[in-house]
Parts: sequence; C-alpha cells; structure tokens
Amino acid sequence: MRADRTQMPVQEPEIRNCNFDEVALGFDLALAKIEASRCLDCKNPRCVPACPVSIDIPAFIKEIKNEEVDKAFFTIAKSNILPAICGRVCPQEKQCEGACILRIKGESVSIGALERFVGDEALKHSLSISEEITENNIKVAVVGSGPAGISCAVALRRKGYQVDVFEALHEFGGVLKYGIPDFRLPKDIVDKEIANAMNLGIKFHKNVIVGKSLTIDQLRDELGYASIFLGNGAGLPKSLEIPGENLTGIYFANEFLTRVNLMKANHFPDTPTPVRIGDSVAVVGGGNVAMDAARTAKRLGAKNVFILYRRDMESLPARLEEIHHAIEEGIDFRLLLNPVEFIGENYRVKQVKCEIMELGEPDESGRRSPQGTNTFKVFDIDSCVVSIGQSPNPIIKKATPTLATDRRGRVVVSNHQTSIPGVFAGGDVVSGAATVILAMGAGKEAAIEMDRYMKDNIR
Repeated sequence: MRADRTQMPVQEPEIRNCNFDEVALGFDLALAKIEASRCLDCKNPRCVPACPVSIDIPAFIKEIKNEEVDKAFFTIAKSNILPAICGRVCPQEKQCEGACILRIKGESVSIGALERFVGDEALKHSLSISEEITENNIKVAVVGSGPAGISCAVALRRKGYQVDVFEALHEFGGVLKYGIPDFRLPKDIVDKEIANAMNLGIKFHKNVIVGKSLTIDQLRDELGYASIFLGNGAGLPKSLEIPGENLTGIYFANEFLTRVNLMKANHFPDTPTPVRIGDSVAVVGGGNVAMDAARTAKRLGAKNVFILYRRDMESLPARLEEIHHAIEEGIDFRLLLNPVEFIGENYRVKQVKCEIMELGEPDESGRRSPQGTNTFKVFDIDSCVVSIGQSPNPIIKKATPTLATDRRGRVVVSNHQTSIPGVFAGGDVVSGAATVILAMGAGKEAAIEMDRYMKDNIR
C-alpha cells in the first residue's frame, strides 16, 4: 500500500491567478480507484464519528474501488445531500481525514477528494435521490437556504414534513453562493445540488427577509408552521474600529465577495455591480475568508496583494490548502502586523498604518496572544478588505425581542431549541462563522429535535 496520497490535478498558478475557473480539477475514475485502494476498511473506522454528518466513509470508498460509483453516491446521500460541495470546501484535514489511522505513519486517505469525485459523477450522470416519503401533512419553515437550512430541510422532508425554505437573497445557497469564490466552488454545482433537495419536494422561496417581509410570529400564527428553524447564518461583519475605516476603498470581506460571487462584479461593465480595487490591495485577517478575498483581488487584476495578520504563519486559522494555493498565486504574507489606522486623501484610502506585534503567552484558546511593541510600519494601498470575523444579522432579533441572544448576537439554544418554544436554530447563527459541514451537522441535529418537539406537542 502506498503511504503517500494521490495528488489531484490543478491549474498552474500563473494561469489560474488570472481566471475564476476552478483551481482543483478533480479525480477521474482511475485516480479515484488508486486513492480508494489506500483505505484500510477499518473494523472500527475513526473517520465516521469524525464526520459531522456521519457519512459511512469506508462503504462509499469500497464502492469506488469496485467501480460502483452510483452506489457510492447513494451511500453518501443517506447522510449528505451535497457531496460535490462538501468534497470541495470542508476542512477534512481537521475532521474525517484528521482521524484516519493512516496518519500515524503517513498521509490520510483523501476522503474529501473521493467525495468530490462521487458528487461530480452523480451530477454528470444526473443521479438524483428518489425516496418514498410518507406525508404527515405538517408544515415546517426553514429560514435560510445555506448549508444549515438545506441540511435541516432535507432531514425534515425525509420524515414526511411539508418544508418551506425562505431565502432573503435572490438566489439560493446562502454562503455557498455569496461567500465562496467560483475558483473554489463553481456556482452551477451549488444550483445542481440544491435541485436535488427540490426533487424531494422541498419548496424554496427567494427574496423573503424573515424579520422584515415576514416575522416569526406570522410564520407560526398566521401561516400555520408547526415549527421553525433559523439557519440564517452570520452575515454581519466585524469592524476594526480604527480611524479612517470609513474611507472609500475599504471593504468588508462579505460585501467584497458578495459583489464578485453573487453579483458577478468580475464581469463589470457587462454586469451592473462594480468593484474597484486598484493595484495594491491589503487584506486584514488570516482565515479562509481572508484567503478567498486575497485570491479574488489577485484575479481582479491587482498587481500587489498582501495579507496583514497579527500572529505568525503557524497561527493562521485558514486551511493549509488555501494558504498553500495563495502563496503559489503570489499573495504576500506580512505577519505580526496589526492595522491601527487608515490614512486617506480626498476621502479615499491611501495608506494603512500597522503596529508591529510579538507573540506573548497563550490565550484562552491555547494560541499565543499578540502584543503590541509600540513600533509601526506604513504601507501604501489602493484598497483594503477587512476579514476579521462575522456575527449574525440582528434583523430577526429586532423583530422578535423574546428571542434570546448572547453578547455577540448569536442565538442561544438548548438542544437546538431557542428561547421561543417550537423555534429552533443551528449553524453560524448559533456558533458564529464556522464551516459548511459543521453547519450541515447542526441542521441535521436540529431536525431530530424539531421532529421530537412536534410529536410531543401536536395531537
């Protein structure tokens, strides 16, 4: 058995950083079989409990080895209706692959790449989930069509509920559509996998802002939904709160990425939404969203794109693959620097002033805490993208004062139920910005609790 993983083909860096086509090109059947053959088919697989949605990983990998790709898809689909998406964007190295026993002496099985292969083959051959559903004629509402909402909706539909999904934007998918660039997740894949959910009989409604267009009380009391799931994500950006942050040319990452990913600003003037960044772009932050913003800026034509992060390289929270791809594409990492002021001219940003940091003792999370040195550097910039975290949008809370939230605006839950009986929540609206697969796991778990609640309370 080979100790090293089968490498997935990718676009060359000097080519891909000039286009929005997908970077990773995926396995064909031959490569997938080679990688699948590395799986030990463990008697007690550690990868399955490490998966937030509990996919039977050894089973679908064995089916790939046997060239039964259709069976592999249906095995995955029992737990995850979005394999082509999750195979691309999930942090497998911290979950299923992180638990793989092969890591003890070598590299884990490329579970994510194999899941992506199966998902892509299913889309290519128009495989869809056809299930017999026993209708119970009970209506439930799901707020948000992102990963948590879709996962919850599918789980409830499979139990026989009539499910309506309400999306605030003009396209379905939530963060899958507005937050993740095409070069990591092509949007036609999102549309096709959501279509699988629609095929189950789930009804999707766009341009409905719960908290504005409709309230929770209206959903429950006027429209007759027996239970409601809040999966509306975390779309409120966190600001640096430093002088000059309101200058023209400074973007929050979710606005910047939404303009490109959802509004197609990269095709301006053929599309109506512009984004102007200039030649020199700073991106503040070290997570996956910061990597997405930096790599997007490079593709929009910026000559000089650099990351400003207040810790060192080893402390970057982004996936190693995303950091590696960013470095290959010419993104500069300027570390141990913390912005303290934006300097402008004629209301437009021209420079960013940063304090040089050093790492002190570990903080509550175990990471070494950054400390200022009272020495500074100034960088010339044409624009800046701030990517230091997001919290839930307060719209629903303002419309529903009895909905309990914490000091960060996150919905407080107990067994996924909020302070309002029959109203449940999961995903980023509860945890703060996290991963696609963790949101899906939360949606799936919330569906179990919603089903239990309705069986106990509806006669």
